[in-house]
Amino acid sequence: MPIVRNLGRAASQLLQSSGCGCGVSLVPVRAIGVSPRQVASDASFHSVTFSESDHPRVLITGGLGQLGVGLAKLLRKRFGKNNVILSDIRKPADNVFYSGPFIFADILDYKNLREIVVNNRITWLFHYSALLSAVGEANVPLARAVNITGLHNVLDIAAEHNLRLFVPSTIGAFGPTSPRDPTPDLCIQRPRTIYGVSKVHAELMGEYYHYRYGLDFRCLRYPGIISADSQPGGGTTDYAVQIFHDAIKTGKYKCYLRPDTRLPMMYIDDCLKATLEVMEAPAEALTMRTYNISAMSFTPEELAQEVQKYVPELQMTYNVDQVRQAIADSWPMNFDDSNARRDWGWKHDYDLPELVTTMFSYLGSDSRIAQAN
Repeated sequence: MPIVRNLGRAASQLLQSSGCGCGVSLVPVRAIGVSPRQVASDASFHSVTFSESDHPRVLITGGLGQLGVGLAKLLRKRFGKNNVILSDIRKPADNVFYSGPFIFADILDYKNLREIVVNNRITWLFHYSALLSAVGEANVPLARAVNITGLHNVLDIAAEHNLRLFVPSTIGAFGPTSPRDPTPDLCIQRPRTIYGVSKVHAELMGEYYHYRYGLDFRCLRYPGIISADSQPGGGTTDYAVQIFHDAIKTGKYKCYLRPDTRLPMMYIDDCLKATLEVMEAPAEALTMRTYNISAMSFTPEELAQEVQKYVPELQMTYNVDQVRQAIADSWPMNFDDSNARRDWGWKHDYDLPELVTTMFSYLGSDSRIAQAN
């Protein structure tokens, strides 16, 4: 697997980088050609000519996850199909491959990733490659490699080539000692998952690179994201996606969280809208590098009651997974996103009733839903 093959090489490259910051001023400086990492002497590139455009040239890493394909669709509509490159280490479905530029990109292969940025004249980078909470706990070494070593590669390349870099964070960046209702942007963060630890690391490293190297780093802490066109990917909040599929297929759903577990959630369209808005926001409007964003907050029981308006016969049962329940109990119940609403005008469109209606409008062609309606 590419990640395992390239981990040793990525680690070796990291050891070659300078780790001393002694006597260096922390005043933001942006200098073309200055990189926090020494460029390998055998780096080779070839030039490609593109038509001049005012639009950004975008690369999305980890693009076959829950958010990447939808983000690419939104950005291509705004900036042009050929200005947005989707990438991953997996083979894309035909509809994704033929919808716009797609390339293989392993974030643990520093040289290859750097070549992609240079050859395609990338100016914006959305870094979505990560292992989520439950999956990360099942494979901590891989999560550490992808979520932390991969981030270091992206930060160095973004700083070297003056990219505008977006890295998503999460409700998982908070821990059991954080205020939970509501959780402000700035408070104690002591997560107890490798996913959460890696995201706190990303927030702080991005802010450091902003002040140390002038990197235009932007980050949003996402709540649980719900979408109709992707399958659950191993996250603790994925019950809020699976319930719709199971309600349609079988009329039954067994939830792995307690019925009263309240977590902040968001429909994918709001998530993608917020991501584009913060990337387009004037730099002078941003008072911080990482923002909470929020839309709604609900429990499995409240979601089931709303789903039963469309599938009245839905049978909701509970078989609590202690690992995921412990993760959920350490996360915020509500996000305070007042800074995002003040600084760059964030405003969500979907609350719980609109969310459920929209999900069933996508998934509801099944005869069970047609009969219920």
